[in-house]
Amino acid sequence: MREAFIAGGFGMYPTFIAGLALLLTSARYASRPESRYIPLMITLGLFTLFAGSLGFVTGIMNLMRAYAGPLADQGPSVLYLGFQEALHNVALALLLTTMSALAASVGAWRLAQQARAAAATVPVR
Repeated sequence: MREAFIAGGFGMYPTFIAGLALLLTSARYASRPESRYIPLMITLGLFTLFAGSLGFVTGIMNLMRAYAGPLADQGPSVLYLGFQEALHNVALALLLTTMSALAASVGAWRLAQQARAAAATVPVR
């Protein structure tokens, strides 16, 4: 895991920080579902995905610069390795948003259960 983080390059740091904030917010929502957490979860989820995508794009840009320069004589196998390393950013973003979506789903289920219980206690006139 550490090697994948290092191979992903600088873009892994903002992706990880945003994803960790998303995961913590989603876990908080799962334990105490309140609608005020929803906009923050959406924003952090988008930020995590965008940071992972930006890390991928900058990784590909660096790969192309290196392949046109000092790595020009290495052959296409360097391109495959570079694409694989750049994709670590996307993989981290998808992993963190998937785990967060699971936690948010638990919170949404609990919120629906609370609403159902509150509706059942309201007397009908």
